[in-house]
Amino acid sequence: MNGEWEFGTDPVRQGLTERYFEGREFRGRITVPFAYQWAMSGLGDRAVEEVVWYTRDFEVPAEWIGEDSDLLLHFGAVDYQCTVWVNGKEVGHNTGGHVPFSLNIAPYVKAGVNRVYVRVDDPQSPYQPRGKQAVNAVSRSCDYYCTTGIWQTVWLEPVPSLRIEDVVVTCETEATHSESALNLRIMLHAPAIDLRIGVRVFDGSTEVATCEAKAINGLVNARLPLKDAKLWSPESPNLYDITLELKSNGDVLDTVRTYAGLRSIEVRERKIFLNGEPVYLKMVLDQGYWPESGMTAPSDEALRRDVEITKEMGFNGARKHQKVEDPRWLYWCDKLGLLVWSEMPNARAWSPAAEEMFIFEWERAVRRDMSHPCVIAWVPLNESWGVPALDTDHPGQFAFVERLVALTRRLDGTRPIIDNDGWEHSDVGDIFAIHDYTATGGELIARYKETLDGGPMITKGWGRHPREYFAKGAKYRGQPVILSEVGGFLSIPPDVDPEKLDHLYGAYGSSRSPEDLLTKYEDIMRAIGSLPFVSGFCYTQLTDVEQEINGLVDYHRNPKVPLSEIARIHRESFGS
Repeated sequence: MNGEWEFGTDPVRQGLTERYFEGREFRGRITVPFAYQWAMSGLGDRAVEEVVWYTRDFEVPAEWIGEDSDLLLHFGAVDYQCTVWVNGKEVGHNTGGHVPFSLNIAPYVKAGVNRVYVRVDDPQSPYQPRGKQAVNAVSRSCDYYCTTGIWQTVWLEPVPSLRIEDVVVTCETEATHSESALNLRIMLHAPAIDLRIGVRVFDGSTEVATCEAKAINGLVNARLPLKDAKLWSPESPNLYDITLELKSNGDVLDTVRTYAGLRSIEVRERKIFLNGEPVYLKMVLDQGYWPESGMTAPSDEALRRDVEITKEMGFNGARKHQKVEDPRWLYWCDKLGLLVWSEMPNARAWSPAAEEMFIFEWERAVRRDMSHPCVIAWVPLNESWGVPALDTDHPGQFAFVERLVALTRRLDGTRPIIDNDGWEHSDVGDIFAIHDYTATGGELIARYKETLDGGPMITKGWGRHPREYFAKGAKYRGQPVILSEVGGFLSIPPDVDPEKLDHLYGAYGSSRSPEDLLTKYEDIMRAIGSLPFVSGFCYTQLTDVEQEINGLVDYHRNPKVPLSEIARIHRESFGS
């Protein structure tokens, strides 16, 4: 369903009253899945349009129609509120701009040509999760142009009415790796009838485990031990292929293929352990924007290339910042071996209603991605965005942070949770992740001198107006310390006075040449490597994004310095 759709705006919100969904034609054309604000949509219009409409015809083959068949219309993501009609009938609604949803349109279609309408309402509200999308739609400072409407893939899928609906994979890793296990929780779209699931696990073409289990109330739990298991890591991203078959009286009703990686992640002794061994996190901040397409990757190859560039520079992880990324990017992280901190796009203001909007989406984001071995941490909040009163006694915002962490831990108790990345940490997070844009290595070491000398952990941020690293009443509890935003050296042209540029430039250090960038990068990395209580870092950032020109590669992914030199600095500062 990607490709050309008819497209129209609705500035006075008359489309529902005038029943556009019953046959309205629009003069505009848009290329889905790209948002109208970006060039690859065919429009590239930066004007603010809160309500937009899409429509197109689509063909349904006769063999897709039947009593034992459903037809799912999938949307990867639509920002923000979305209503869908097929052949003039409303088939469903979704709220949440960063997570997928699916609608069964089988009751509404016929064999042959059908017509679908999609209405999107994307308010310029600071209370909805929006990540780096500027509230006023002006790309400025560290916020960028908006993404309205469909921005991830749309597709049709004919499926049997009795089918496998979802699979969640967790793993057990034994200390010697002589026996590990995959645990599968398989959800069925089926009534409580006599159904069974057959599971086969493959290492390449070799079958290494199999089982069959009975469904109970539409649910199957299966445990598959693996002898001499191959664990997943950035250095050895081993994956097992899995085939699932839904059976009734020996007949196969549905088949699903997926994959899994065996690995453990845990926090103890002030360190992070991957597969039972300490791992030093060398991460880069990845915002997932492209100059021609915004938040939508221009191609699958573009997603893969970002992972490859990251690894070529010697990073072993990425913090996907303020974005629930296209799942194909996570596939490439699984496949190529890159650790991921998964982060939710935040609101910019708090209210009880905003809290519910956030949780409604965050829960779906965690459920979508929790089977990926590359994901090793959950980051619901960044820099107190949407919860600006954590330095006070605001009971609602404190309770919200605690609720978020408790919910995340209930959904997935296998990964550490960063309660509020950057500063104003509560007492419920698992990692002390702090932001520190101190510009030189010497100044950075001086800032941590008291801690280096055996004193207490640092409690206050950097700069002229430092933020507290702990929320009111909270304290350091022995968590691993990650400098989760550092560096950020801006590539300022030599003929430009930084004082005349956007106020963003007052937040970061700067570099005037590739040689200057490398010198400053090496200086700050060697300083971080000398701090024995630090378990990792995240450099800001992978690519330039709009006016935020502090990437190690530019917006078009052209390296500013040799990637091998960044990798060398990492080896010399942190070891292999």
